[in-house]
Amino acid sequence: MAAAACVIDTARAASCRDTEAATHLKLISVGVIFFTSVIGISFPVLLARYFQGKPLYDKAVLLIKCFAAGVILSTSLVHVLPDAYEALSDCQVASKHPWKDFPFAGLVTLVGALLALFVDITASAHVEHGHGESKEAILEYTPVGTQEEIVGKKSVELSKIELGDHKGREREEYLVKLKQKLISQVLEIGIIFHSVIIGVTMGMSQNQCTIRPLVAALAFHQIFEGMGLGGCIAQAGFSMGTVAYMCFMFSVTTPMGILLGMIIFSLTGYDDSNPNALIMEGLLGSLSSGILIYMGLVDLIAVDFFHNKLMTSAPWLKKASFIALTLGSTAMSILALWA
Repeated sequence: MAAAACVIDTARAASCRDTEAATHLKLISVGVIFFTSVIGISFPVLLARYFQGKPLYDKAVLLIKCFAAGVILSTSLVHVLPDAYEALSDCQVASKHPWKDFPFAGLVTLVGALLALFVDITASAHVEHGHGESKEAILEYTPVGTQEEIVGKKSVELSKIELGDHKGREREEYLVKLKQKLISQVLEIGIIFHSVIIGVTMGMSQNQCTIRPLVAALAFHQIFEGMGLGGCIAQAGFSMGTVAYMCFMFSVTTPMGILLGMIIFSLTGYDDSNPNALIMEGLLGSLSSGILIYMGLVDLIAVDFFHNKLMTSAPWLKKASFIALTLGSTAMSILALWA
């Protein structure tokens, strides 16, 4: 049965194989996907800039970030992970050792999640130990001397404690910003892995029947994924130069991946159905999925819904945030019908 299915799939792919038409479609897709990527990632960043300094700024950024979390989680579970399983379960791969003996897609996804956790722990520990001024040293002050001297020293002590509290709050806010920057950077790495895989796979494909609907689907895919990453970048408070660089890197990754895939095909003759290409797609996709699942659940959803003080400040905000999360995951999941 498996052999018959492979023959049918091969015959179907051969009828749609047209290198010239596929190349033309891919060149069009480079411009279209770059343009939609710029729109997607720029929208939340510009929206946050517009609201900055206004009373609704923090709430607007939170809602954008919750929508982003839904997009990221759906991307990992509905798009990336199924594609990785599909690549490694292809009849050309799954019929050989060791791929038929063990669920490598699940294993590498686990490795990706643990790797993201390791990076998170290491970076957080470095930030906390590297940027600390102990307020306890101020509180250890014990006044001695006459009553007048003690009263004077008490005033000095209270001033020091207030100063320590102020510095403590500033330090806490500073650490939160550093954490948000770390989250955005690790998240972009996971998304770039995913974008490279999509681009290279599409660039290596010579199947015009697959590429034609994929161009439109990927355009919307990049808009929503860009909104997800852009929401996190907007909250992190990067400088304009860093924001522009991160937006540029996201926007060019998939188009560059498409061009790289076209180069690989021209040099090696490997297309997207080659066993080696399928294995690489499956492993990298699984790794990317693990990173995105961890980031979506731990660093985005858990942080905002359980550790964000804004959620308790207004009862409607938690409901609105959950709706934004649901809308983001729903919008991205619907795109799985085409890409």
